[in-house]
Amino acid sequence: MPLYVYKAVTTEGKIVEGQLEGSDQRDVVQRLHALGHTPIRAQEATQAMPRRVVDFLPWITSKDRPSRHDMLAITRQLATLLSAGLELDRCLGVMIDVAENETTRKLLLTLRERIRGGGSLSDAMQAQGDVFSSLYINLVRAGEAAGALELILQRLADYLEHAEAVRESVKSALIYPVILLSVATLSIVVLLTFVLPQFTALFEDMGATLPLATQLVIGLGDITVKYGWLGLAGVVAAVVAIRRAFADPEKRYRWDAWLLKAPLISALIRKMQVARFSKTLGTLLGNGIHLVAALGIVKDTLTNRALAKGMDRVIESLKHGGGLAAPLAASGVFPADAVHMLRVGEETGELDKMLLKIADVYDKEVERAIQRLLAFLEPVLILGMALVVLAIIVPLLLAILSINDIPI
Repeated sequence: MPLYVYKAVTTEGKIVEGQLEGSDQRDVVQRLHALGHTPIRAQEATQAMPRRVVDFLPWITSKDRPSRHDMLAITRQLATLLSAGLELDRCLGVMIDVAENETTRKLLLTLRERIRGGGSLSDAMQAQGDVFSSLYINLVRAGEAAGALELILQRLADYLEHAEAVRESVKSALIYPVILLSVATLSIVVLLTFVLPQFTALFEDMGATLPLATQLVIGLGDITVKYGWLGLAGVVAAVVAIRRAFADPEKRYRWDAWLLKAPLISALIRKMQVARFSKTLGTLLGNGIHLVAALGIVKDTLTNRALAKGMDRVIESLKHGGGLAAPLAASGVFPADAVHMLRVGEETGELDKMLLKIADVYDKEVERAIQRLLAFLEPVLILGMALVVLAIIVPLLLAILSINDIPI
């Protein structure tokens, strides 16, 4: 029998990884359920790739992977068609006919083929590797178990739409600073590589003794012209080296722990993580996932490793009969008002609704924090660009003025 590599959440909320033999993926998933585990991923060992080029070069994207927009469209369409009373197989057939691109069409064809082979939708999605997140797969599995797949998909589509809206708002806010920084960098490169050599030739022809500041700027321009390609190669090498370093769990943990304490950005990062945690956990609880298992899934979706590791203490507290609010307060990451709202949710038995309210509050806080940060960053960038340009132009002006002292 083939060997499968799996990742699952135990009844105690721990993430476990290992290998199991099974006739197919569905058999492995059933065995994991029999062990009391909630499967996150089960993939044939021969298909498991440890690293890919795109893991080191983030600007390279896979054409075989649907975009976030495609995933949102798939989820929304499937929820709508199921709500209209169509069978799952027929829904997928309709979606295949109207697919916007070949990548989406191939994914839907694969899903339909596995479903026609007797598998469930969640199993078919799990077989696609990392195309569908653990959150997505477990919510679909919960919907299948409760007989409310169309309702779960509708809620999942709302979740994905909200996450995409937050992501797009952040991208939109960063457009101006990125353009400003790019123009500044380009201007400096043009000054050093095209403008400065013209003045250098002029000064050499006149045999002028140049001020020290001018000599330094001219030397910097010569280095940029001759060895600029080395600088570009160094930047690429640094990016690859940083991504390799972040692949080391210990180094990534130390970096994420520092980010939670870093000046200027720590408050923003905490708010972003609180919003993601609350939205994801509230969505899972609202759709019937047990709290301990839900926390295990949330831990796997958090981007900050230090915060994710802190979830172990929360899960341990829940195993011993404790609540959710107290260990989160002890972690020092959750703000006091969010902890208070969590306690109210636990006391009223509406923890899932309260978590979603916390997520809404902190999404707005994140938006305001980003606006404040950019309001500070934009003038700093402008001032920095002006100072760098002055540092290049002023030595040239000094040299031009010194020419007047040369006897004719």
